[in-house]
Amino acid sequence: MQLILCGGGSGEQNALANQKLNEIIDHTKPILYVPLAMNENDNPYDCCYEWIQGELSNVYIPSIEMIRSFEDLASKNLQNYSAIFIGGGNTYKLLLGLKQSGAFNNIRDYINNNGIVIGGSAGAVIFGYDIDIISNMDPNDVNLTDTKGFNSISGISIFPHYTNKKSELTEEENAVILNNFTNSIIKFSQTIGEVIAIPEEDAIYVNGDSIEIIGTRPYYIFKNGMVKEFEIEAKVIKK
Repeated sequence: MQLILCGGGSGEQNALANQKLNEIIDHTKPILYVPLAMNENDNPYDCCYEWIQGELSNVYIPSIEMIRSFEDLASKNLQNYSAIFIGGGNTYKLLLGLKQSGAFNNIRDYINNNGIVIGGSAGAVIFGYDIDIISNMDPNDVNLTDTKGFNSISGISIFPHYTNKKSELTEEENAVILNNFTNSIIKFSQTIGEVIAIPEEDAIYVNGDSIEIIGTRPYYIFKNGMVKEFEIEAKVIKK
Protein backbone atom coordinates (compact mmCIF):
# COMPACT_ATOMS: atom_id res chain seq x y z
CA MET A 1 0.00 0.00 0.00
CA GLN A 2 1.24 3.43 -0.99
CA LEU A 3 -0.99 6.43 -0.42
CA ILE A 4 -0.32 10.11 -1.11
CA LEU A 5 -2.99 12.05 0.74
CA CYS A 6 -2.86 15.74 -0.20
CA GLY A 7 -4.07 18.73 1.75
CA GLY A 8 -6.24 20.01 -1.08
CA GLY A 9 -3.95 22.20 -3.12
CA SER A 10 -3.28 22.17 -6.86
CA GLY A 11 -0.58 23.13 -9.32
CA GLU A 12 2.67 24.14 -7.61
CA GLN A 13 1.18 23.34 -4.22
CA ASN A 14 1.19 19.65 -5.22
CA ALA A 15 4.61 19.64 -6.89
CA LEU A 16 6.26 17.43 -4.27
CA ALA A 17 3.29 15.08 -4.04
CA ASN A 18 3.23 14.64 -7.81
CA GLN A 19 6.99 14.13 -7.83
CA LYS A 20 6.57 11.33 -5.29
CA LEU A 21 3.79 9.81 -7.42
CA ASN A 22 6.06 9.88 -10.46
CA GLU A 23 8.75 8.05 -8.49
CA ILE A 24 6.61 5.13 -7.35
CA ILE A 25 4.23 4.24 -10.20
CA ASP A 26 4.48 1.79 -13.08
CA HIS A 27 4.89 4.14 -16.05
CA THR A 28 3.45 1.63 -18.51
CA LYS A 29 -0.07 1.78 -17.04
CA PRO A 30 -2.65 4.62 -17.10
CA ILE A 31 -3.94 6.45 -14.04
CA LEU A 32 -7.62 6.13 -13.14
CA TYR A 33 -9.17 9.47 -12.21
CA VAL A 34 -12.17 9.59 -9.85
CA PRO A 35 -13.94 13.01 -9.83
CA LEU A 36 -17.08 11.71 -8.11
CA ALA A 37 -16.84 13.87 -4.99
CA MET A 38 -17.84 16.74 -7.28
CA ASN A 39 -21.42 17.57 -8.16
CA GLU A 40 -21.43 17.27 -11.94
CA ASN A 41 -24.12 19.96 -12.26
CA ASP A 42 -21.70 22.45 -10.70
CA ASN A 43 -18.43 21.03 -12.00
CA PRO A 44 -18.89 19.03 -15.23
CA TYR A 45 -16.63 16.00 -15.31
CA ASP A 46 -15.31 16.99 -18.73
CA CYS A 47 -13.90 20.14 -17.08
CA CYS A 48 -12.49 17.99 -14.28
CA TYR A 49 -10.75 15.87 -16.90
CA GLU A 50 -9.13 18.94 -18.43
CA TRP A 51 -7.94 19.92 -14.94
CA ILE A 52 -6.39 16.53 -14.15
CA GLN A 53 -4.52 16.49 -17.45
CA GLY A 54 -2.82 19.73 -16.45
CA GLU A 55 -2.37 18.68 -12.85
CA LEU A 56 -0.50 15.49 -13.79
CA SER A 57 1.34 16.90 -16.81
CA ASN A 58 4.70 16.12 -15.18
CA VAL A 59 3.76 12.56 -14.25
CA TYR A 60 4.88 10.16 -16.98
CA ILE A 61 2.02 7.83 -17.87
CA PRO A 62 0.49 6.70 -21.17
CA SER A 63 -2.94 8.15 -20.39
CA ILE A 64 -5.51 9.17 -17.79
CA GLU A 65 -8.81 7.32 -17.74
CA MET A 66 -11.77 8.97 -16.00
CA ILE A 67 -14.77 7.14 -14.55
CA ARG A 68 -18.19 8.80 -14.35
CA SER A 69 -20.12 6.66 -11.86
CA PHE A 70 -19.55 4.79 -8.63
CA GLU A 71 -20.89 1.64 -10.25
CA ASP A 72 -18.25 1.91 -12.97
CA LEU A 73 -15.57 2.27 -10.30
CA ALA A 74 -16.89 -0.77 -8.42
CA SER A 75 -16.61 -2.93 -11.54
CA LYS A 76 -13.09 -1.91 -12.55
CA ASN A 77 -10.08 -4.18 -12.29
CA LEU A 78 -7.94 -1.64 -10.48
CA GLN A 79 -4.77 -3.65 -11.00
CA ASN A 80 -4.84 -2.43 -14.61
CA TYR A 81 -3.84 1.06 -13.43
CA SER A 82 -0.59 2.51 -12.13
CA ALA A 83 -2.54 4.53 -9.54
CA ILE A 84 -5.96 5.89 -8.67
CA PHE A 85 -6.37 9.66 -8.33
CA ILE A 86 -9.38 10.57 -6.15
CA GLY A 87 -10.25 14.25 -6.39
CA GLY A 88 -11.87 16.72 -4.03
CA GLY A 89 -15.44 17.84 -3.56
CA ASN A 90 -17.98 16.83 -0.93
CA THR A 91 -16.53 14.14 1.32
CA TYR A 92 -19.91 12.81 2.45
CA LYS A 93 -21.13 12.41 -1.14
CA LEU A 94 -17.93 10.60 -2.04
CA LEU A 95 -17.94 8.15 0.87
CA LEU A 96 -21.65 7.36 0.54
CA GLY A 97 -21.29 6.58 -3.16
CA LEU A 98 -18.25 4.39 -2.54
CA LYS A 99 -20.02 2.37 0.14
CA GLN A 100 -23.39 2.02 -1.58
CA SER A 101 -21.87 0.89 -4.88
CA GLY A 102 -19.28 -1.53 -3.54
CA ALA A 103 -16.42 0.61 -4.86
CA PHE A 104 -15.23 1.03 -1.26
CA ASN A 105 -14.46 -2.69 -1.06
CA ASN A 106 -12.83 -2.63 -4.50
CA ILE A 107 -10.47 0.16 -3.46
CA ARG A 108 -9.76 -1.49 -0.10
CA ASP A 109 -8.78 -4.72 -1.83
CA TYR A 110 -6.62 -2.77 -4.27
CA ILE A 111 -4.64 -0.91 -1.62
CA ASN A 112 -4.26 -4.09 0.42
CA ASN A 113 -2.61 -5.65 -2.64
CA ASN A 114 0.14 -3.05 -3.14
CA GLY A 115 -2.10 -0.51 -4.87
CA ILE A 116 -1.20 3.17 -5.15
CA VAL A 117 -3.69 5.99 -4.50
CA ILE A 118 -3.26 9.75 -4.59
CA GLY A 119 -6.13 11.71 -3.06
CA GLY A 120 -6.77 15.41 -2.66
CA SER A 121 -9.00 17.01 0.01
CA ALA A 122 -12.11 14.77 0.11
CA GLY A 123 -10.08 12.11 -1.70
CA ALA A 124 -7.61 12.21 1.19
CA VAL A 125 -10.05 12.55 4.10
CA ILE A 126 -11.76 9.22 3.27
CA PHE A 127 -8.52 7.35 4.05
CA GLY A 128 -8.54 8.58 7.64
CA TYR A 129 -10.48 7.07 10.52
CA ASP A 130 -13.66 9.19 10.42
CA ILE A 131 -14.71 11.82 7.87
CA ASP A 132 -16.89 13.69 10.37
CA ILE A 133 -13.75 15.70 11.10
CA ILE A 134 -14.76 17.64 7.97
CA SER A 135 -18.29 18.52 9.17
CA ASN A 136 -17.42 22.23 9.57
CA MET A 137 -16.28 22.36 5.95
CA ASP A 138 -18.55 19.98 4.01
CA PRO A 139 -22.34 19.75 4.44
CA ASN A 140 -23.72 16.24 4.94
CA ASP A 141 -26.51 16.79 2.41
CA VAL A 142 -26.67 13.06 1.63
CA ASN A 143 -27.43 12.14 5.27
CA LEU A 144 -24.53 9.71 5.54
CA THR A 145 -24.61 7.91 8.90
CA ASP A 146 -21.62 5.56 8.59
CA THR A 147 -18.81 8.11 8.48
CA LYS A 148 -15.91 5.71 9.05
CA GLY A 149 -13.25 5.89 6.35
CA PHE A 150 -10.60 3.42 5.21
CA ASN A 151 -8.63 3.98 8.45
CA SER A 152 -5.31 3.70 6.64
CA ILE A 153 -3.25 5.69 9.16
CA SER A 154 -3.75 3.88 12.43
CA GLY A 155 -6.94 5.45 13.77
CA ILE A 156 -6.00 9.00 12.78
CA SER A 157 -8.42 11.31 10.92
CA ILE A 158 -7.29 13.85 8.31
CA PHE A 159 -8.23 17.54 8.11
CA PRO A 160 -7.14 19.31 4.86
CA HIS A 161 -6.72 22.99 3.91
CA TYR A 162 -5.62 23.81 7.47
CA THR A 163 -4.17 27.35 7.95
CA ASN A 164 -4.67 28.21 4.27
CA LYS A 165 -6.34 31.56 3.66
CA LYS A 166 -9.01 32.50 1.16
CA SER A 167 -7.79 35.39 -0.96
CA GLU A 168 -11.25 36.92 -1.29
CA LEU A 169 -11.58 37.31 2.50
CA THR A 170 -9.98 39.78 4.89
CA GLU A 171 -7.36 38.79 7.44
CA GLU A 172 -10.00 39.06 10.16
CA GLU A 173 -12.44 36.81 8.28
CA ASN A 174 -9.75 34.22 7.64
CA ALA A 175 -8.77 34.31 11.32
CA VAL A 176 -12.37 33.60 12.35
CA ILE A 177 -12.57 30.63 9.98
CA LEU A 178 -9.29 29.19 11.26
CA ASN A 179 -10.40 29.63 14.87
CA ASN A 180 -13.68 27.84 14.15
CA PHE A 181 -11.86 24.98 12.45
CA THR A 182 -9.38 24.70 15.32
CA ASN A 183 -12.10 24.58 17.97
CA SER A 184 -13.97 21.95 15.96
CA ILE A 185 -10.86 19.78 15.59
CA ILE A 186 -10.06 20.08 19.31
CA LYS A 187 -13.56 18.86 20.18
CA PHE A 188 -13.29 16.01 17.67
CA SER A 189 -9.94 14.91 19.09
CA GLN A 190 -11.49 14.75 22.56
CA THR A 191 -14.38 12.53 21.52
CA ILE A 192 -13.47 10.63 18.32
CA GLY A 193 -9.68 10.50 18.22
CA GLU A 194 -6.40 11.87 16.90
CA VAL A 195 -6.30 14.24 13.91
CA ILE A 196 -3.57 15.35 11.49
CA ALA A 197 -4.34 18.83 10.12
CA ILE A 198 -2.34 19.76 7.03
CA PRO A 199 -2.21 22.76 4.70
CA GLU A 200 -2.72 22.57 0.97
CA GLU A 201 1.03 22.41 0.32
CA ASP A 202 1.51 19.20 2.31
CA ALA A 203 0.66 15.53 1.84
CA ILE A 204 0.69 12.42 3.99
CA TYR A 205 2.76 9.65 2.41
CA VAL A 206 1.88 6.13 3.55
CA ASN A 207 4.30 3.44 2.43
CA GLY A 208 3.35 0.15 4.03
CA ASP A 209 4.10 0.63 7.73
CA SER A 210 5.81 4.01 7.30
CA ILE A 211 3.81 7.22 7.55
CA GLU A 212 5.31 10.66 6.98
CA ILE A 213 4.52 14.16 5.79
CA ILE A 214 5.94 15.62 2.58
CA GLY A 215 5.52 19.25 1.60
CA THR A 216 6.69 22.73 2.50
CA ARG A 217 4.68 23.93 5.53
CA PRO A 218 4.25 22.89 9.17
CA TYR A 219 1.49 20.45 10.06
CA TYR A 220 -0.48 19.96 13.27
CA ILE A 221 -1.46 16.97 15.38
CA PHE A 222 -4.54 17.21 17.61
CA LYS A 223 -4.82 14.61 20.37
CA ASN A 224 -6.99 14.55 23.49
CA GLY A 225 -7.93 18.20 23.02
CA MET A 226 -4.31 19.36 22.70
CA VAL A 227 -2.54 20.58 19.55
CA LYS A 228 1.14 20.44 18.61
CA GLU A 229 2.86 21.99 15.61
CA PHE A 230 5.54 20.01 13.75
CA GLU A 231 8.08 21.12 11.19
CA ILE A 232 7.79 19.38 7.85
CA GLU A 233 10.89 17.19 8.27
CA ALA A 234 9.45 15.31 11.25
CA LYS A 235 7.85 11.90 10.73
CA VAL A 236 4.25 11.79 11.97
CA ILE A 237 4.35 8.12 12.93
CA LYS A 238 6.45 5.07 12.18
CA LYS A 239 4.39 1.96 12.85
